[in-house]
Amino acid sequence: MMKKIFYKHYVFLGKINNLIKENLVKFNNINIIIDIDKKDKKGLENELSIIKFAKKNNIPFLFKNDFQKCIKFNAFGIFIEGNYKKITKPMLLKKNFHIIGGAHNQLEYAQKLRQKCHLLMLSPLFFNEKYSKNKILNISKFNQKALNWKIKLCALGGINSRTLKKIKLTKCMAIGFKKFIFDTQIKKPAYAFKHRQVY
Repeated sequence: MMKKIFYKHYVFLGKINNLIKENLVKFNNINIIIDIDKKDKKGLENELSIIKFAKKNNIPFLFKNDFQKCIKFNAFGIFIEGNYKKITKPMLLKKNFHIIGGAHNQLEYAQKLRQKCHLLMLSPLFFNEKYSKNKILNISKFNQKALNWKIKLCALGGINSRTLKKIKLTKCMAIGFKKFIFDTQIKKPAYAFKHRQVY
């Protein structure tokens, strides 16, 4: 029997406050993706606050689409959006640097393979206001792509307290979310569902 482990969790953060701090430490295997597009003073302050909290609590953090920031702050890895097309330069990165990609279709999947991604966030799994209903994957379409795509998958899109238990029905290795971290009802340990495969 394979050793049981917890799902990895990836949370996208553009800011941090007391509620987020309290919720972050409730998760097992939590990783922070710093998701700040604006490079103004407030954006840089939020970025440094997230990094400071992550380092203090030994939480791995990644940057979105910014290799230079990854090198500067010795990040755990990078998250590459589906429309980001630059090719990774491994010689600039530390050993065991994690490259995670986002994808919605076959074209983006192929691009992420060329970018040497270790894990792919496939979305949208569940309904959320960002996408129309005909673009939602749901469990069956997600699992079909998991069978066809030769890469480890992370479930993303519409993850909340109501949909989280359905994750066990998918062929995913990790869970990604944004708004869920603001849920005041998250308890410790936070929804510690287990997966039977080590990754």
